[in-house]
Amino acid sequence: MLEGRHLIEPMDFTNEELDGIFELADSIIEDEKSYMDKCRGKILASLFYEPSTRTRFSFEAAMYRLGGQVIGFSEPSSSSVSKGESIADTIKTVSCYADIAVMRHPKEGAPKVASMYSDIPVINAGDGGHQHPTQTLTDLLTIRRTKGEIGNITIGCCGDLKFGRTVHSLIKALSRYENVKFVLISPSELKIPDYIKREVLEKNGIEYVEAEKLEENMGSLDILYMTRVQKERFFNEEDYIRLKDSYILTPDKMEYAKKDMMVLHPLPRVNEISPEIDSDPRALYFKQAKYGMYVRMALIAKLLGVC
Repeated sequence: MLEGRHLIEPMDFTNEELDGIFELADSIIEDEKSYMDKCRGKILASLFYEPSTRTRFSFEAAMYRLGGQVIGFSEPSSSSVSKGESIADTIKTVSCYADIAVMRHPKEGAPKVASMYSDIPVINAGDGGHQHPTQTLTDLLTIRRTKGEIGNITIGCCGDLKFGRTVHSLIKALSRYENVKFVLISPSELKIPDYIKREVLEKNGIEYVEAEKLEENMGSLDILYMTRVQKERFFNEEDYIRLKDSYILTPDKMEYAKKDMMVLHPLPRVNEISPEIDSDPRALYFKQAKYGMYVRMALIAKLLGVC
């Protein structure tokens, strides 16, 4: 039962609860019209303290497609945050107006703090370099619908694994499925944080290798999860410029891949996937974005208890 719950990180829900969300998302995809009034009279508060066009649009489109309404802001300068209001006071006030809230914040842990003071469900839409659980739901639904199951895969995560919160959340979530292996491909400066290796991979006995060369590992992958270098997390622009084009997926590199390998990307991409890849049937990142809206519809409906 998910009604009234918060989603701060992927591990907040059991695999069985995630299956319930995916099954509802499948049902919405098959017959969206049947769900167009499920949230009639409900309001989603969209609290975005940093830019995120895609995630914000995905949530707002999800609520509108369920028949609900949306209030909120897309930058803190247009809210009472600019006057010094605390997160606790903001969410307490928002709880008076809305039925559910989604929060994107540059500080790690901010949505968790909001959930502690909230009378309505809070969904973490990304906090700093920490977690991005609804992107993880998107990724898992895409894998499930394409491969038929989530386990029994070798997944290569490539790019900025240090600051890429989508990768951190995905590794945590996949650690609970059977026979999942990771190939972690990054420059030495952007390796996956030690706490992810220690507390998630090694603690659960999950097989993984770290690598720097993409081509050398392409042939072993069932899924290639590309990420952009997170410019906004760098303190030194020279370092960003030096590292930003470390990996660019091109048609010649795809020749090393399996015929049914999936290419995923949380978007936005910058230069890490050549537009020439878009027409390759293995490139699923735009379909992945659409699934993201459907899985958010399912999540909102579950947390509000309307489905």
